[in-house]
Amino acid sequence: MSSESRPTVYVETYGCQMNVSDSELMLGKLASAGYTPVEQPEGADVILVNTCAIRDHAEQRVIGRLGELKRHMKPDTVMGVTGCMAQRLGPTLLEKARHVSLVIGPDGYRALPALVDGARRGERAIATTFDLEEHYEDFAPRRFDKVKAWIPVQRGCDYRCTYCIVPTTRGSERSRRLDDVIREVEGVVADGMSEVVLLGQTVNSYNDGTHDFADLLRRVGTVSGIKRVRFTSPHPNDFSDRVIAALAEVPTVCEHVHLPMQSGSTRTLKRMLRRYTREEYLACVERLRTAVPGLALTTDVIVGFPGETEADFAETLSAVQAVGFVDAYTFIFSPRDGTPATRLPAELTVPNEVASERLQRLVTLVRSGARERNLGLLGTRHEVLVEREAKRGEAMLMTRTRDFKTVLVPGDASMLGKYLHVELTGTTGSTFTGAIVRERQPLPMAG
Repeated sequence: MSSESRPTVYVETYGCQMNVSDSELMLGKLASAGYTPVEQPEGADVILVNTCAIRDHAEQRVIGRLGELKRHMKPDTVMGVTGCMAQRLGPTLLEKARHVSLVIGPDGYRALPALVDGARRGERAIATTFDLEEHYEDFAPRRFDKVKAWIPVQRGCDYRCTYCIVPTTRGSERSRRLDDVIREVEGVVADGMSEVVLLGQTVNSYNDGTHDFADLLRRVGTVSGIKRVRFTSPHPNDFSDRVIAALAEVPTVCEHVHLPMQSGSTRTLKRMLRRYTREEYLACVERLRTAVPGLALTTDVIVGFPGETEADFAETLSAVQAVGFVDAYTFIFSPRDGTPATRLPAELTVPNEVASERLQRLVTLVRSGARERNLGLLGTRHEVLVEREAKRGEAMLMTRTRDFKTVLVPGDASMLGKYLHVELTGTTGSTFTGAIVRERQPLPMAG
């Protein structure tokens, strides 16, 4: 079949890195079934929207986007919704958007070519059954990124925090076999990439029945050709001594951990069912930094969780200040149907104007702390990996240090995927500008 006669497929992705990885799997599966991936929705034979359900805003955005995409459809175009929102809403999506033919949850992608073919014949379908054995081991992902690879090592979650929809949309936790992960990492190296990001809802609880996350870090980190290993997102409770030792001892594991805190108040953490206290979280931070001096930490924080008082919020601010996060992803609590948090007494609801004001104070604190620390790093030198061309500015590249700092440097697309040494010359407070240091002798590395 010539490329001109092959049907085309466009995938639009929302949400977390796991969704990005799932979109790569879907594109790979459809490409192997004779479809040509395209980068724009106009005129595509198949349009798939891979969705997130973590917050109500994300779902409303997708509903609106489905309406916008309708104008790009030909009379015979198939529109499908995949991912967590598809899993959560199921048949409701077919009722809300009559131009949608397919609703497919995260465990339904194996049937994707057959379902799309059926939809092209006019059949509407829903595939939202969980398959706790499914890891898509025989899929060949069509990767968006040519510099680093997102590699799922675990699917689902068993923690069941009271605010979180993930156990409902992705099912129970299960881990891939270590040898299967290593095979994929070796394939990534063969494709010319040297950085991998290991993915899981609570990635450091990985256990395939024989090997734990420490074993995984050590094996992945010693694959020939791998220069950087990252992982996201871990749970504070699952940093065993073995895992922390691997983090410290494997040279390719980067000096950055994204460590979701959610709140600095033990009272709030208990209602969230996070299963640790403020003191236990801070103790985890201390253990990590003792093992890896200079470790950079980022986090997630929810404000306005039901029952959060001003005193609770003050504890969150003080915890953020004590840890000194280099960045934080901050959110106002969003109730999700089917989660226990929606059953908390109505009188515990934090008014939106109060939550919004708290969010602004939190963002200001995070940014001011990051700016102060970043100003102190000007003049230091770091190894960076060139990830992509910068979105703003001509002939600029976006690069990343081992500890996850973003540095903009001059250059062109021929430098993508290369490692450079740079000197930090300026900062906006959140990102840096840098000058390439062309000498190749050993450099004093910072942070």
